[in-house]
Amino acid sequence: MRTAIARFLPTEDLNFLLSNRIPRRLATQIMGWFSQIESPLLTRLSIAIWRRFADLDLSEARAQRFDSLHACFTRELKAGARPVESDPLTLTSPCDAIVGASGPIHDEQLIQAKGFPYALHDLLPDPRLVALYRDGHYVTLRLTASMYHRFHAAYDCTVDHVTYIAGDTWNVNPIALKRIEKLFCKNERAVIRTTLASSRHVVTLVPVAAILVASIRLRFLDVALNMNYRGAVELPCRASFRKGDEMGWFEHGSTIIVFAPKGFTLCDGVESGTIIRMGQALMRLPAPN
Repeated sequence: MRTAIARFLPTEDLNFLLSNRIPRRLATQIMGWFSQIESPLLTRLSIAIWRRFADLDLSEARAQRFDSLHACFTRELKAGARPVESDPLTLTSPCDAIVGASGPIHDEQLIQAKGFPYALHDLLPDPRLVALYRDGHYVTLRLTASMYHRFHAAYDCTVDHVTYIAGDTWNVNPIALKRIEKLFCKNERAVIRTTLASSRHVVTLVPVAAILVASIRLRFLDVALNMNYRGAVELPCRASFRKGDEMGWFEHGSTIIVFAPKGFTLCDGVESGTIIRMGQALMRLPAPN
């Protein structure tokens, strides 16, 4: 059937239709239910099918047997699998990812994909953060479904506030990013404000949920941020992390956008299409006075 449809539709159009023009909330709920089923046999079969369509590498996983797809999606890694850059002037990648759009923020404007700009105030609800990151820098980090889904502290820091924003679950792959204007600003997301220990600079992480993955878990909060969440939007907190410490995870692949104030710069090699691993150099802090 797919072959017959493909005769009439370009591959990108077909991908967009199959991953977006469906009941997104329902598909996400069904995937959430299915992934939680504890059945070693069903899980092995599902992983085998998954490997037929994606580059799923479990050799670095701490566990080699999984009772559910959820356990595989949220797997931990063996100790030492992700060395963390120790340079005190380096902000590291919080996750394994493919680098998307990145670079300087021009006043409030940044790029979702070529030809598709969006504004800080459309993504961040706090006007103080909008003002802070005006003319700063950003990096968009896209996690594919087969990648390691946990994210970590990019620097020694304190998380002092989380804002949860309910929204849609559009796919966040490059095909959708080229078609849906202000996509990140439409989707479910969390705004995690961190203060760096050594410099007091504020760096913000914005995990964005997507279809099949409208659930973000943070280790320092006792609730899951997902479509069923009915709690407070503003979540004051105080949790300290060392560089590389685990902060939370997605229930599947998605995106994290990292924001840093003016004076930070991207590290060499951080450019669109590059694969980066958690702990590798992402940004350089301003030189101390």
